[in-house]
Amino acid sequence: MNRTEETALLQAAVSGDQNALESLLSGVQDMVFNLSLRMLGTVPDAEDAAQEILIKVMTRLSSFRGESAFSTWVFRVAANHLKDYRKGMFAQHPLSFEAYGEDIASGRERDVPDLSGGVDQSLLERELKLSCANVMLQCLDPDSRCAYILGTMFRLDSRTAAQVLDLTPEAYRQRLSRARAKMSAFLAEYCGLSGTGKCSCARRTNYAIATHRLDPARLSFQALPPCRYEEIVQCADAMEELDQMSQIFAAFPAYRSPERVSAWLRQLVASQSFSAAVRGEGTV
Repeated sequence: MNRTEETALLQAAVSGDQNALESLLSGVQDMVFNLSLRMLGTVPDAEDAAQEILIKVMTRLSSFRGESAFSTWVFRVAANHLKDYRKGMFAQHPLSFEAYGEDIASGRERDVPDLSGGVDQSLLERELKLSCANVMLQCLDPDSRCAYILGTMFRLDSRTAAQVLDLTPEAYRQRLSRARAKMSAFLAEYCGLSGTGKCSCARRTNYAIATHRLDPARLSFQALPPCRYEEIVQCADAMEELDQMSQIFAAFPAYRSPERVSAWLRQLVASQSFSAAVRGEGTV
């Protein structure tokens, strides 16, 4: 969609066109869900946060002035919401690289029996790998985490990411560089995917089940329809360059929003109060 088409759609949505509003929100819901998932670490928390963010986008639509791409503005609304989010699992139980590294180095997984319940080991390993990537991200503080996700997974260029985070491009690059250095050091020492780390997904699956990080009956990440990040965000003028360790995260897929979020969005837009909310006359 070019800027002229986007502007026309925005004007129609603000004027009360239900189809235009649904088109706008549907176009950004996967982007919002994926940012929420990486920032918060679990699928249920990401679903809840994505719904809250989409309501914010809808109720603030009339305040969008077109000074950036619509997707950049949505990223900014989402990032501000997620950096202050206090209801997620990891907000209640903060994690650090030190604590996570100690857990990996402890060797506690050696004393855990087979808890797979007959589920294929390769599926459990894949689920743990996808889950662990999100857990590692929680070791970064929210500002660093957001910069790392925008630059490494969404691969936004520095100018766009700086707009999202209300920074200068240089300040954003410095924040991203510091976050990458911390993550790279951890990956090199602990993650087997780096080629040098001591951890192994195959060795840790039963321990992950025992500590309730993995549920063989509910493989949340593999239940999500995968896609590529390029399919859900198109506001970058140039792709961010990645270092070697960042390639590990860049290789993980993005996901389509769960049907629960999509169904909720359709119901929201169809509600009687949507047009007043978009015009800023009330809230949903």
